[in-house]
Amino acid sequence: MIRTPLRPLARILPARARGENLDQIERENLAQRHRDMELRARSRAEGRLLVLAAFFVCAYAAIGGRMAYMATTEPEEPVASIGGSVIANQRADIVDRAGRILATNFETHSLYAQPPQMVDPVSAATRLAEIFPDLDRERMIEDFTGGKRKFLWIKKKISPEQMQAVFDIGDPGLLFGPREMRLYPNGKLAAHVLGGASFGKEGVNAAEVIGVAGVEKQFDEYLRDPANAGKPLELSLDLSIQDAAEEILYGGMKLMNAKGATSILMDVHTGEVLSVASLPDFDPNERPRPPTSGFDPSESPLFNRSVQGVYELGSTFKIFAAAQAMELGLVTPETVIDIRGPLRWGKFAIKDFHNYGNELTVNKIIEKSSNIGTARLAQQIGAERQRAFLTSLGMLEATPFEIVEAAGGQPLLPKNWSELSAMTISYGHGISTTPMHLAAGYATLANGGHLVKPTILKQKSVPLGPQVLRPEVARASLDMLRRVVSGGTASFAEVKGYEVGGKTGTADKPKPMGGYYDDKVIATFASVFPINDPKYVLVVTLDEPEINAYGEERRTAGWTAAPVAAEMIARLAPLLGLRPQIEPLAIDGVTLTSN
Repeated sequence: MIRTPLRPLARILPARARGENLDQIERENLAQRHRDMELRARSRAEGRLLVLAAFFVCAYAAIGGRMAYMATTEPEEPVASIGGSVIANQRADIVDRAGRILATNFETHSLYAQPPQMVDPVSAATRLAEIFPDLDRERMIEDFTGGKRKFLWIKKKISPEQMQAVFDIGDPGLLFGPREMRLYPNGKLAAHVLGGASFGKEGVNAAEVIGVAGVEKQFDEYLRDPANAGKPLELSLDLSIQDAAEEILYGGMKLMNAKGATSILMDVHTGEVLSVASLPDFDPNERPRPPTSGFDPSESPLFNRSVQGVYELGSTFKIFAAAQAMELGLVTPETVIDIRGPLRWGKFAIKDFHNYGNELTVNKIIEKSSNIGTARLAQQIGAERQRAFLTSLGMLEATPFEIVEAAGGQPLLPKNWSELSAMTISYGHGISTTPMHLAAGYATLANGGHLVKPTILKQKSVPLGPQVLRPEVARASLDMLRRVVSGGTASFAEVKGYEVGGKTGTADKPKPMGGYYDDKVIATFASVFPINDPKYVLVVTLDEPEINAYGEERRTAGWTAAPVAAEMIARLAPLLGLRPQIEPLAIDGVTLTSN
């Protein structure tokens, strides 16, 4: 800024010449300078006021806009900030072979507390204890009022009714967080296959759902992949068949006074399991905790008897000995075998349940279920060849069934596979496998001798497995199984309209510390239907069955497992699309009429 002098020469010199007062010129210039300074100060103040006014206008406009937005949108609970990676909360559905939902996601809320924000923590704790009876009121009061906790989980998932009840408490320190949970809309149905899910990484506004058992855990990576959110996991199960099978199995278990039961329905060509049930069961929506140490795992509802239950399956194994003997060309169905007993090997004696005379054909050995006759076949086969054959059937390793529990169903084998071991294994003793192994073995017999691997996944096309048996041997084996039902130990398994073939097996139940119980058995019936055009295998196993019939206590599979299987086939066959065969009436039973 250029300042004007108070006594400029341009005015002073002319004024001095005229004799004017020079001080007056200085006073006039000083006054003018003050007026200019005042005008500049006023202009600067007015500019500042204008900027400040514009700021306040913008601020109030922003506040007003935010208030209008809050007034026109749904209210949301504030959430606490958490560090770490983003929580993925998407999980693909699980469906049955027809696309019906078995497991899906459900939007719910969690409940948590911020004690510093609570108005009346004691009253809130009291009301929460009324809404959630499993919560400890005194513990909550201690947590709310202790001053140490700034964040506290109360419930990881709550129902809409519970949420409303907590909202009515009105305490600002009780907050809700949105999340997804796993929902099993069919309750207990197929519980052991689905397994269940739980929460992994958690935040107040999201939670990661992870599988803890069954297919949920087996395919956890697939189900959690966001790319598969619209691609449900398709299982081989049929919901309608599964429901009917579980209902019949439960009724049979109660009727036969068994402590547990399992059933498996398998397609003999693809290995697809259309139904697999294990009892007792549980609701995967409220999955119970695993049993504590020292507890018998088989008594837990979490125990999957179909793949974890490693049992001696008794005489159901006899058909494998007969099939291998025929495959090796050692016998034919009509070959006569010496069954005089007892059959001694060292200090051990093998006996039959009944006296069947001195000799039986191979057909009759299976029909009558002769231990001695089967052991004679095993002697001809030999231990080494027997072991190789059972290996080719997949009997000596855990099944590839796609649930995590199946890996634990490792067969129990003799340490020394001697000739005696081969003889006892031929009739299902001295070797322990799962019912799933047995179902796959019978499916191999039923489909013409091709190896079958059980699967829980829906199959579009399955190539034939390796040829384990010649088709004619497989067919002869099925004929033997039919004779067992039509005139042997499984007569109670006969189903009118559906030709059933199968084999019973009753094995003494082993004690936990060694030895066997005298009055407890594992009863199994393995069946194929319809036998003239095999399509399905059904295995039913009962744990410690016992009924009173004709004044006697009955525990054998022919009296217990076989009738349950017959009822199951009668109910399931129509659902499977199998039409009953109508037997033609004898000519002497036809009455001719005319108009």
